[in-house]
Amino acid sequence: MPQVPKAVVSRLSLYLRELHRLARDGKETISSTQLGKLLGCTAAQVRKDLANFGQFGYPGVGYRCAELVTAIKQIMGTHQPWSVALVGIGNLGQALLGYRGFTDQGFRIVAAFDLDPHLIGTDVQGIPVFAVDELASVIREQSIRLAILAVPSSAAQEMADELTKAGIEGILNFAPVTLSHPPSVHTVGVDLAIELEQLSFAVVNKRQNS
Repeated sequence: MPQVPKAVVSRLSLYLRELHRLARDGKETISSTQLGKLLGCTAAQVRKDLANFGQFGYPGVGYRCAELVTAIKQIMGTHQPWSVALVGIGNLGQALLGYRGFTDQGFRIVAAFDLDPHLIGTDVQGIPVFAVDELASVIREQSIRLAILAVPSSAAQEMADELTKAGIEGILNFAPVTLSHPPSVHTVGVDLAIELEQLSFAVVNKRQNS
């Protein structure tokens, strides 16, 4: 498959979210115009995005919601369940453990890791907490390929290196730092401060242009 722009992949996730909702509400079909309108983009953009992966629409019908959900999940790799490790059980880590949206999308946190001796050996939100020293063995035993990093910036690169050595292939990084990693490992950074900066930029420029 040719390289697909990151923006297209991001929109696929949004299409999937809306299609899930529509299917739950009993809607059987939707047009590219209707789907685009829900997400603030054009019908042409929807068709172009989906055309990267094949032909999904039907003349005179549009897209069958349940069928397109299945197809996009196959594209995204979420047609199968994913076991996930979480490193860092601070305030953010505990909030992530309690987030039910992961399970709804096929991601299940099966192991958590921390340095705090008061947490090690306990369950948090029903998830067992292990010492960081056990990271490699637990990841290997449970065939975990994805990890969430919720540690301070000062510890993020070291923990990312340990995850990479343990065989992790994808890291969702909540530490506000850019990680170095080999090409075989994919990382996605989530920096909430940067997202707020983007939002403030949009608001300020809207005022200036109005």
